[in-house]
Amino acid sequence: MPLPLPLAAPMSRTFRSPIIAAKEWVEGVSFPADRPLINVSQAAPIAAPPLALRKEIARMAVEDIEAHIYGPVLGLPALRSEIANQWSAAYHAKIEASEVAITSGCNQAFTAVMSTIAAPGDEVILPTPWYFNHKMWCDMSGVHAVPLATGDDLLPDLEAAARLITPRTRAIVLITPNNPGGVEYPAELLTKFYALAREHRISLVLDETYRDFDSRSEVPHHLFRQPDWHDTLVHLYSFSKAFRLTGHRVGALIASPDRLTQVEKYLDTIAICPNQIGQRAALWGMQNLSQWVAGERAEILDRRAAIYEGFPTLAAKGWNLLGCGAFFAYVEHPFAMPSSELAPWLVKHASILLLPGASFMPEGDARAERQLRIAFANIDRDGIHDLFTRLAQIAP
Repeated sequence: MPLPLPLAAPMSRTFRSPIIAAKEWVEGVSFPADRPLINVSQAAPIAAPPLALRKEIARMAVEDIEAHIYGPVLGLPALRSEIANQWSAAYHAKIEASEVAITSGCNQAFTAVMSTIAAPGDEVILPTPWYFNHKMWCDMSGVHAVPLATGDDLLPDLEAAARLITPRTRAIVLITPNNPGGVEYPAELLTKFYALAREHRISLVLDETYRDFDSRSEVPHHLFRQPDWHDTLVHLYSFSKAFRLTGHRVGALIASPDRLTQVEKYLDTIAICPNQIGQRAALWGMQNLSQWVAGERAEILDRRAAIYEGFPTLAAKGWNLLGCGAFFAYVEHPFAMPSSELAPWLVKHASILLLPGASFMPEGDARAERQLRIAFANIDRDGIHDLFTRLAQIAP
């Protein structure tokens, strides 16, 4: 019998993606016609981009020869400039195109910039519940993810974070609106975390993938207005959510030009350049689809409202809504069954696919087994009502 091929230790310690693992729970399961599967496991839109954008993508594919060859490693100059201009207006600050890089999705933006920040043996602070892909990158890179426990409001505590900083700490990573918790971080809290990171000469990596679906009308933070902000701040973004460009893999990061010079080394090694058609689609969307995106935002905010309006049905059964916003509701269930068992049980007994809290928490954290994440980006008000009705009826 042949010996198994050796596997690098950091990769062997990295857990599988919960999204991939959860898909196996539905294999071979038949769902009744009157109780079809409600899939609230993943936030990525399953619908195609709007028709106008798809037509433009088709035109590009036929007419734009440069869309089929290598482009600049840091991205299409026109798209970098458009992001700089629109972000400058949105944040009431001045952002230069030279401070913007385009990546193959926001996950690549994170891995690219973190590869310039942290090396094996270093530490990165991640609030819990955390985004599992951030933890996975730490594990496979030999970087220690230091959990920063949040309270019942799912907001990270500044003093608790300060106590976790050591000589090996290289960054604090925050996500707002949050994945998986949905909460929107107050601007004042972000300013305090920025000051903490700057004081300790570490990076503040701010993932704003869901910024287009923030319920607030005011500027979400003032970090780009801080003097020499790029000595501390790194901003991450994704076009997957706003324009439904999930399959085209277009993301962005904003940082100092010096850091982007280092990021360029990583990107040139990993992908050479971002998807050329995807970049052009993102640029066209930014220039032509602002009203459409506003409508998408209004729809998501209405679904968020439906979560709040319908949750008393579950609260009466002992459920607790910990956070809700963007594409997510993060809840606490009342059952003795741990969520790592409850989540696959729900597939067979309630035709519901969602993720357990263990997907977003350190191993052994008892809170994880009481928590579940509901990603409601792909279900409407009626779907939310059906989801809550089923959850209110279960008795595992």
